[in-house]
Amino acid sequence: MDHGEEKHITVYDEEGNEQLCEVLFTFESEEFGKSYVLYYPVGADEGEDDEEEIEIMASSFTPGEEGGELQPIETDEEWDMIEEMLETFLAEEEE
Repeated sequence: MDHGEEKHITVYDEEGNEQLCEVLFTFESEEFGKSYVLYYPVGADEGEDDEEEIEIMASSFTPGEEGGELQPIETDEEWDMIEEMLETFLAEEEE
């Protein structure tokens, strides 16, 4: 996905409530054989102080015609890899 594209996804919480989220970026991992998406709730970056952090969420997914179904991240190794990718992405955005 091009970092400049604006994409939205709908996620559902444990109670089945839907929440519109904006995709930060997606990437594939050959190590884990999965695709990942990082996203945050729409409107979370509006009116926020620069000091406040936006909660960024991550899920794995299998690409499909309808965008694929989101799956939870299952291992600490996957979380470590995702955190590294996020840090790299944020460093590139600051440049």
